[in-house]
Amino acid sequence: MRATIISIVTLVLVLALSGFLYFRYYFVFGEGVKSGELNYLVKKGYVFKTYEGKLIQSGFKANAPGTIQSYEFKFSVEEPKIADSLMRCSGKNVELHYKEYIEPLPWRGVSEFVVDSIISVN
Repeated sequence: MRATIISIVTLVLVLALSGFLYFRYYFVFGEGVKSGELNYLVKKGYVFKTYEGKLIQSGFKANAPGTIQSYEFKFSVEEPKIADSLMRCSGKNVELHYKEYIEPLPWRGVSEFVVDSIISVN
């Protein structure tokens, strides 16, 4: 009887921890498309070499009337083929599809935004 209770409590704790880890690191919180000028894409990291990039979006209104403020979109890329294509697009206007996670994983990148496809390059 006592072993059964310990087994059930252990199973519930393992399932709760698994659910927490899934929602924290693998659940896709949001996805969408961002467009702008690709500023850079680099491969960097101490242990896990990941692809990190920055997209400059323009045209957003600033608080002061008559001014325009640029916006930076920092992202990670998981797929080497997509990263290789983006490395050749620096300085061009690109449209990128991304997935947003609640927390980043070290081997996926430092950003919670992970680009999974290139929609267009102008």
